[in-house]
Amino acid sequence: MAIAVNAAKARLKKNELSIGIGIRLVRNVDIIKVMKAAGFDWLFIDLEHGSMSIETACEISVAAQDSGIAPIVRVPYGELTMATRVLDGGALGVVIPHVDTPEEAKEIADKLRYPPRGHRSVGGGQAQFDYAPMPLGEMTTKIDDNTLITVMIETPKAVENAEAIAAVPGIDCLLMGSSDLSMEMGIPGDTGNPKIQAAVDKVVAACKKHGKWPGMGGAYTEELLKLYTEKGMRFLLSGNDLPMLTAAARAHQAKVRAFQK
Repeated sequence: MAIAVNAAKARLKKNELSIGIGIRLVRNVDIIKVMKAAGFDWLFIDLEHGSMSIETACEISVAAQDSGIAPIVRVPYGELTMATRVLDGGALGVVIPHVDTPEEAKEIADKLRYPPRGHRSVGGGQAQFDYAPMPLGEMTTKIDDNTLITVMIETPKAVENAEAIAAVPGIDCLLMGSSDLSMEMGIPGDTGNPKIQAAVDKVVAACKKHGKWPGMGGAYTEELLKLYTEKGMRFLLSGNDLPMLTAAARAHQAKVRAFQK
């Protein structure tokens, strides 16, 4: 039986840009078709920051599967049990924040991959197969192949360990969190700083060496997106719903206000 397409991973496999949009403000399924129509490949459903519930995240995830936009959920730091729950609940990938060492990456892969690649527990029928019954081994193998497991690189220590983290089997993507990284480096918000650029080069090189995909979040200007894609970034968190909605609303209001006489 066919599995729901993971559009984020499909783009990456073709070495194309896989472009995501953060979902924090609009907490219902209506946002799915809006962002699909806008051309995004994946939704970054954020359970680390904000008050979105796991129930809402899973509802959005299941509905997103039928729209052809991949639901990718970021869970809070250390919450690997929540990660398996959102995967059971319809997510086609998870993002684990604040991963500093290969030992942490190995634990993540072990908990989030099914045997023989790991020790994830089997939770029964899955939305990816429309909950249809199927042979257990076939189901778990296909889900493992379809799932995108991403770890976030957000500290100088993580950057230093990038090659060892990228070498861990079962990890697909290293996503740089440039906002937190800039804070840790003492250059708050300066995501174009040469220190960040050097870190990007190190992470991209590590990913290329070990066949993983490099990703970037927190650098949202046209100039920085161009810079980092040219450096090799492919898995891009390009912004989130709140600033996009705010910017569009302000621009429209200003345009109309200009007609006042």
